[in-house]
Amino acid sequence: MTDRSSNEDIIAGLRQDARPLAQPDDLNAVLEQIGDASIVLLGEATHGTREFYQLRAEISKRLIVEKGFDALAVEADWPDALRVSRYVQHGGDDMTAEGALSGFKRFPQWMWRNQEIVELVNWLRVHNGHVASAARKAGFYGLDLYSMAQSMHAVIAYLENVDPEAAARARQRYACIDHMAEDPQRYGYATTFGMKEDCEREVVRQLMELTRQANEHVRAGAGLVPDELFYAQQNARVARNAETYYRSMFQSRDESWNVRDSHMAETLEALREHIAQRTGKPAKVVVWAHNSHLGDARATEMGEGGQLNLGQLVRERYRPEDTFLLGFTTHTGTVTAATDWDGPAELKGLVPSRQDSVERLMHEVSVSSGWARFLLPIRGRDSMLARLPSRCLERAIGVIYRPGTERHSHYFHADAAKQFDALIHVDSSTALQPLERSALWQQDEVPETYPSGL
Repeated sequence: MTDRSSNEDIIAGLRQDARPLAQPDDLNAVLEQIGDASIVLLGEATHGTREFYQLRAEISKRLIVEKGFDALAVEADWPDALRVSRYVQHGGDDMTAEGALSGFKRFPQWMWRNQEIVELVNWLRVHNGHVASAARKAGFYGLDLYSMAQSMHAVIAYLENVDPEAAARARQRYACIDHMAEDPQRYGYATTFGMKEDCEREVVRQLMELTRQANEHVRAGAGLVPDELFYAQQNARVARNAETYYRSMFQSRDESWNVRDSHMAETLEALREHIAQRTGKPAKVVVWAHNSHLGDARATEMGEGGQLNLGQLVRERYRPEDTFLLGFTTHTGTVTAATDWDGPAELKGLVPSRQDSVERLMHEVSVSSGWARFLLPIRGRDSMLARLPSRCLERAIGVIYRPGTERHSHYFHADAAKQFDALIHVDSSTALQPLERSALWQQDEVPETYPSGL
């Protein structure tokens, strides 16, 4: 990447900017960097590193308590996360955090069914118990779109309670997808290759009908959209965008990725608008997602190939001071991941980062400073990262990890100084522990989704 002397200068410059994260109060530096941002995106370089979950949880708690954040929005499906939200806001039927998380049945369950999330969910419930106003209780919401069948069922169930005739219309529209909703890749294949007409018109009409209902509530002077109507509207949005996503999977990898991340951005905006209606003030939301989703795609080789992502869309939509993109990196250790899609979770050794990667730079800062974890501020500084002679490789491990083909499977070129506003480096990763850890953590049969697993 560079010659020895210039590399030493780079490491020295990075170390000068870095701040250790050894004690709880060291997170003060992270909160200071975030400033007055109302949309804070917290990343992860793997979906299976315990320290990433712990640090994001602690940062999120402080944002809720000290800066008045209203919600967590995570890389999870809307219906499953909503069940958790009902629990932490003292609603629903679940009696424990583990029970509230039992809706997460789709691979990879360990992303949300793990001890770190249980502890966070318990904290949210206790915190909300001290919040008098229902509108101000912190929520937990999902940004993803893999719940096509579940979301369609939720729309119909809502309408059956409030408007049986509307429920009948929804049932008729969603019947177009029929049993293929349980196997959405089959639907995408059949529509792409002319074996079945697509159902785009039907899912769009259903979303439009629920949107009209929401608008009528506002025009009638109700002031805000009822929570349950909003939740149904979001489930209809999932069905609409999932239908597009599964059709696009067999056309272009970039197109399907863009549909997914555009859905995340659309859901985030809708959630912020709804929270603002409820609280009477601009909403503040913490987002959890993989670095690949929230590091600005325009600074990566994927962006050059036509991909966009949530981080890019957030930066394009909002003022710079309203957003903060925090990436996470690691060098080596262990990680929880599968070998194949829909495979069992495994505890895998994490290969030390490549010499020509940003992770290796962070590791060398860690070695030279003696800091096992540190914050590297970027925004508003003449960061040494921005002065590198060329873009570095960057590692992305999703729910699948294949060490044998790591360069091809898990590295891409990126300019981290333009991707993120700051980085947190954890030099040694510890594998995230799933709640279910026996029999190789074998899971029930579930539908396959996006092949990359990010």
